[in-house]
Amino acid sequence: MPCSCSPLFVVLASSLRWESHPMEACLMEEGSESRWMEKTGVGISFVRRMVPLRKSTSLFPKSNVAQRSTTAMSQETPVSRRLRTVKHIIIVCSGKGGVGKSSVSTQLALSLHALSSRPRVGILDVDLTGPSIPRMLGLDGHGVHQSSDGWVPVYADAHQGSDPRLACMSVGFLLKKKSDSVVWRGPKKNAMIRQFLSDVRWGELDYLVVDTPPGTSDEHLSLLEHLAPVHSKLSAVIVTTPQAVALLDAMKCLSFTRIVELPVLGLIENMSGYVCPCCGEISNVFSTKGGEEMARREGLTFLGALPVDTELVTLLDAADSGGTGGADEVIELKAFEILRKYRETSSAKLFGSIADRVVAGVAHVEEGYAVANV
Repeated sequence: MPCSCSPLFVVLASSLRWESHPMEACLMEEGSESRWMEKTGVGISFVRRMVPLRKSTSLFPKSNVAQRSTTAMSQETPVSRRLRTVKHIIIVCSGKGGVGKSSVSTQLALSLHALSSRPRVGILDVDLTGPSIPRMLGLDGHGVHQSSDGWVPVYADAHQGSDPRLACMSVGFLLKKKSDSVVWRGPKKNAMIRQFLSDVRWGELDYLVVDTPPGTSDEHLSLLEHLAPVHSKLSAVIVTTPQAVALLDAMKCLSFTRIVELPVLGLIENMSGYVCPCCGEISNVFSTKGGEEMARREGLTFLGALPVDTELVTLLDAADSGGTGGADEVIELKAFEILRKYRETSSAKLFGSIADRVVAGVAHVEEGYAVANV
């Protein structure tokens, strides 16, 4: 163990155990020093005692991409074994809350699911204190079942046939009441994220969309630490609104992705104008083209702008199942109806082109890693 004057102390997420309810499954045993950074070169540690760092110093050591990826992949973990059959992991993040990140994550998953290639898509909600994905997919109140191979994700398209392709997992499914708050410190959040990644039976997925909380805090650090062995599969999408305040926080999010060497597929400007439901005229409620200008200045791909769509808002608001539970079959039928109705909205048509750019960006990232490893 490091001495008391050591500049860096770390906390290691340790064993999980099952109790009477899945929410009680996450425990943290402190006192073990993590050797993740030493072993993989890309791990992220929780800093217990902050120390002044010179400008050239980084907690995330820079290294050759190929060497880093090869080293990380050689350290097989429960997470890497579970995600072996997941091709691409897209992390949706924003520096600021209230920019519509969860709705963008939902639309991205739905738009990928609607592609003609019929990909298998998963969406993981790691916004532990404010889980929104179950509500937006009409799955509020659905239970999570455990099999011999781990947790079974909830399928939003279970009623479309024998081969559902849209899997979902969220802490919202584990709450006894949807109004219950999640009051957890960092270690328990870390353990919950590790369990989502290592214990959920995702199966074969083409895309796993990860909805993160605002900012760059515990959840993001835990997520990237546990995903280090599959770093070559990772990429990010940044969501912002046109206002200067939101753009400033989006810059901090971009800075975070650069520090941890997370490839950014591009930037989405949400709430970019308001479409009148009567005449179709677009009014710029906020400032306009701020996200597009930021993307140009920072050398990012501008994935697209999304106006406020009252039809989409009405659809997602109506997704509430109207209670704290119910028959899973009834909830799944409601979720399937939301999938069908979403495809008829104007937002779905706009997001189709964004999804195409995301798919192209993911292929470009994959090609870059392949070249780097030659």
